Amino acid sequence: MDQRPSFVLILTDDQDVVLEGMWPMQHTKMLVAEQGLTFTNAFVASPLCCPSRSSILTGQYVHNHYTINNSLSGQCNGQHWRDGPEKKTFAAHLHFAGYQTFYAGKYLNQYGHTAAGGLSHVPPGWDWWLGLKGNSRYYNYSLSVNGSKETHDSHPDKDYLTKVIWQYALDFLAQLSTHPFLIVLAPPAPHAPFIPEPKYATNFSSLKAPRTPNFNVKVTKEKHWLLRQGKQILPDEVVVKIDRVFQSRLCTLLTVDDMVKDVVEKLKALSRLDNTFVIFTSDNGYHLGQFSQPLDKREPYETDIRVPLVMRGPDLPKGHILSYPTTNIDLAPTLLDLASVPIPNYMDGTSLKSVLTNSMANYDRTQNEVRKMGRHNPKQLRRTVLVEHNGEGTVKHPGCENLSSGVSGCNPDFACKCEDSWNNTYACLRQLSSHEDRLFCQWADDEDFEEVYDLTRDPWQLNNTIAYLPPGLHKKLHNLLHNLQHCQGLRCSDLAGFVV
Repeated sequence: MDQRPSFVLILTDDQDVVLEGMWPMQHTKMLVAEQGLTFTNAFVASPLCCPSRSSILTGQYVHNHYTINNSLSGQCNGQHWRDGPEKKTFAAHLHFAGYQTFYAGKYLNQYGHTAAGGLSHVPPGWDWWLGLKGNSRYYNYSLSVNGSKETHDSHPDKDYLTKVIWQYALDFLAQLSTHPFLIVLAPPAPHAPFIPEPKYATNFSSLKAPRTPNFNVKVTKEKHWLLRQGKQILPDEVVVKIDRVFQSRLCTLLTVDDMVKDVVEKLKALSRLDNTFVIFTSDNGYHLGQFSQPLDKREPYETDIRVPLVMRGPDLPKGHILSYPTTNIDLAPTLLDLASVPIPNYMDGTSLKSVLTNSMANYDRTQNEVRKMGRHNPKQLRRTVLVEHNGEGTVKHPGCENLSSGVSGCNPDFACKCEDSWNNTYACLRQLSSHEDRLFCQWADDEDFEEVYDLTRDPWQLNNTIAYLPPGLHKKLHNLLHNLQHCQGLRCSDLAGFVV
């Protein structure tokens, strides 16, 4: 048997970690996290599905793969993506290196539509392909099954998408050869429309969304333009709806947790678990009421850019907690490195192999130990990651007709608060070291708006301290952000080592 490791990557959709998003995942915590590693500082290159998933697949920042939003014109499975970045994903490299490959679930938001190549299009690198047409759904959807259309309706057992993905994964595992394999499972949970499997529909009915210090607070001029718009504070009836969304999101994740358990047990039964890396993460986080924004992502704050990341695998210690900062562009080079496949020069991320293989020396269990370790080994925690978002706006807003043009995602059920706007384009530095825990953002708007937060003193990002930033430090942050926005390949890794 080929002794190279195999990989199972479970990629959820919009699962936060800040607002208790991992709370329902008891099997995942027991079978993956407690049998391996938990990364407590895992971030995303963009707090939006399609750009973030493109970054995971390619190991590139948004400014290099050019998938800037969820629209076809924004290259979400557009022609540029299909002609270029899609041909050089980590799957393509592993497939070329002899891995059996399998993908099931949501791919990119525009996948399967006629203008995006249709369901006959199977991305390069996948032996088994079960791609969802369009955005996340639980029922009434179409799949591309190796290029052929498969339609599902609303039967609670045979059509619930997470269960369909789960069954196909078991079918793939049942026919494995001695080759190493790559499995990517991309369920819709906990993305809208938040429909749980029927047996879990009433779970968590007494819970409320976490009332964080920044929950439903009035936003001042210290926050960027989009957050200053609309109702503040949110009406009570909207808060009740936020609580229901919170409950439903958790319920959808229970089926994902069952899937993880079943897949891990199947790997064990096949005697393949000991040589398989099982990785669980999400494409971006989510907010629920923070800064009077009812629900969504797209913001540069911790709720939206921080995600769960746990993994188990060969030779990894059990139950260890790593505070080493990561970004999801690290996943592609890490998988290739673990598979002994050369990392292409175009990848912007950094392989975590050395962090994983030395994790016995690198782990920490408490924040005091984090700080102590950091003082003795400053490189252990020092890292800067880039977060990018390109805002979107529209002219018409059904149900919210009195709004001005230029905003989008305005929901009449949630006080017509808007998720995005044309001027909500920004780039941020998320910095962590033994002495800094900082977010620095610049908006590409007519205000040249900036925000900076010291998360050691202000973990809920209530106070924008840009007015008090020393000019010399401001210039250094500005220059580092500019350089990261234009970096490529190894230059991005080099710049990530700077924390000012």
